Amino acid sequence: MAETDSGNGVPQLDISLSPRVAALKPSKTMAITDLATALKQAGVPVIGLAAGEPDFNTPDAIAEAGIKAIRDGYTRYTPNAGTMEIRTAICHKLKEENGLSYTPDQILVSNGAKQCIMQAVLAVCSPGDEVIIPAPFWVLSDEIYEHIIYPPAKHTSFASLPGMWEKTLTVNGFSKAFAMTGWRLGYLAGPKHFVTACGRIQSQSTSGASSISQKAGVAALALGYAGSEAVSTMVKAYRERRDFLVQRLQALEGVKLSVPQGAFYLFPDFSSYYGTEVEGFGVIDGSEALCRFFLEKAQVALVPGDAFGNDDCIRISYAASLDTLRTAINNIEESLLLLRPAAAASRAS
Repeated sequence: MAETDSGNGVPQLDISLSPRVAALKPSKTMAITDLATALKQAGVPVIGLAAGEPDFNTPDAIAEAGIKAIRDGYTRYTPNAGTMEIRTAICHKLKEENGLSYTPDQILVSNGAKQCIMQAVLAVCSPGDEVIIPAPFWVLSDEIYEHIIYPPAKHTSFASLPGMWEKTLTVNGFSKAFAMTGWRLGYLAGPKHFVTACGRIQSQSTSGASSISQKAGVAALALGYAGSEAVSTMVKAYRERRDFLVQRLQALEGVKLSVPQGAFYLFPDFSSYYGTEVEGFGVIDGSEALCRFFLEKAQVALVPGDAFGNDDCIRISYAASLDTLRTAINNIEESLLLLRPAAAASRAS
């Protein structure tokens, strides 16, 4: 058996499994997203603002390229590193948009940027190596949000900095900017010996990415510089949503917030509410308890900040319509009425 029951309804890992499994924590983002989905299916009107998933459909030109690939019978294995077509297109994109020069043999196409990151860590790091990870956590040069930025902010690829090309593994993908989360397509660019090592790992695990997704990826890169109008239209909507939520959150008592210059997340500090007790719920002793409180009382699914290295905060995705965000923040504001008296008393003491 892979799981046992502890008697309290909580599944426990079988101790015969590898210690690596016991040491590995599930993704809180995915766990909360799955819970919100299950509640919705059960009829609970939960608003999911946990997953970093655009609410837009994949642009038509990209979708049509995928459909055409299926109809043309382009449904077989591709080379492990990706087709020459998409790797050449990625090299062109990196040169034109990022000022980075690579050849196709320095590109590895994978099943999403997460796989790229995992393979890079496995290829580069050995037992006993020290890995320095700043909090909030970022690994390698993850540039998947490069096009979702708000002026005057500008994106700079880490590998373009003086002396850093040889020392940098650049990870990118199609999920965020092109609204292609379900297509599962990402890529890694770096010095050939590193990329070859990552490719060796991939060849013994998943092998190459979906042939259909690769055709769609080529179409995405053909839209024009930075995705052209298809991407800029989405970014404009994200900025409107950011500005709306920032205004509402900054008006909440005890909430501190830095205005993000890119992506589609807010990371507000709600720690002034910690230590308060809610009748029938319990004590708000950190970001995880606060997110459980919002899920139960406001029916809004958010991600605890401790998943990203800062327990004072919670993560809110604004990759949702303005109407959805308006309902969510109204629910959150109303639920905080249950905490304010206790929070005020706590601060007074």
